[in-house]
Amino acid sequence: MTVSLRQYAYYPGCVARGACPELSVAMAKVAGRLGLDLVGLEGAACTGAGVLQERNPELADTLNARTFAMAERLGLPILTICSTCQGVFSGTLYRLNRNPAWRAKINGNLADLGYEYRGTARAVHLLWVLVEEIGLDRLRELVVRPLRGLKVAAFYGCYILRPSWVVGTDEKPERLTYLEQVVRVLGAEPVEFPGEYKCCGFPILTTNRRNSLMMAGTHLTDARRRGADLMVTPCPLCHLNLDAYQPEAVKYRDPTVRLPVLHLPQLLGLAFGFSPKELRLDRHVVSALPVVERLSVRV
Repeated sequence: MTVSLRQYAYYPGCVARGACPELSVAMAKVAGRLGLDLVGLEGAACTGAGVLQERNPELADTLNARTFAMAERLGLPILTICSTCQGVFSGTLYRLNRNPAWRAKINGNLADLGYEYRGTARAVHLLWVLVEEIGLDRLRELVVRPLRGLKVAAFYGCYILRPSWVVGTDEKPERLTYLEQVVRVLGAEPVEFPGEYKCCGFPILTTNRRNSLMMAGTHLTDARRRGADLMVTPCPLCHLNLDAYQPEAVKYRDPTVRLPVLHLPQLLGLAFGFSPKELRLDRHVVSALPVVERLSVRV
């Protein structure tokens, strides 16, 4: 069963195609079930992930305005599965749409490339689309393998939540509960833990590895001690830090902790009936297969 077709300019972000390509594979699987027609933004640049913005804000906004212009040519809103990309896009749109002089300067940079940002672009994360555009009732209709008996810790990450006046959580504070709402609709039980709205530590991994891994280890340990069977995040960078570096990170809190970390499309895919192999769960550093077996999934 699918919902009515919705077309988007698709922007997966770098990590979902580079370091963790299994995340893009999972999104491709669930998109059809969700009724999403994803049109690739060929040649779109990296958002800068917040790092470029700190070093060269003009270059960063120029690159993102170019991506917006590409989507405007298609006449489509941008859909991303990366919280970091969502936050950076939201910040660029906020500046361009509220500062005519800055927008003119950025468009001057784009002119030589043959692009112009016209002010009509919109960027939305998959999590927002699930709740605000598809709707939880329709999402519930797509569940063929309810995730009953699973306790899931929702980890939002930074960029999909703040600054609140940029990403819209001031106007829509309910976005602070969207992950938990989706977890319930899929049949699982959300687990509260102190770090669900905190940073995973990835942004400082290369400059302060110890503190970065301590942050990740703390979140993983706290969630596990509160009964979580797995963790879900809408951010590939959080997924990377919490899964790939987990064996090292938990040494700072509890070396015995093993907590599978799934990206949002992978959790959706399980509830939609896809196999672990189709969702590339076998590529994770911390295996999710023992948890999946509890759902009577054929592994």
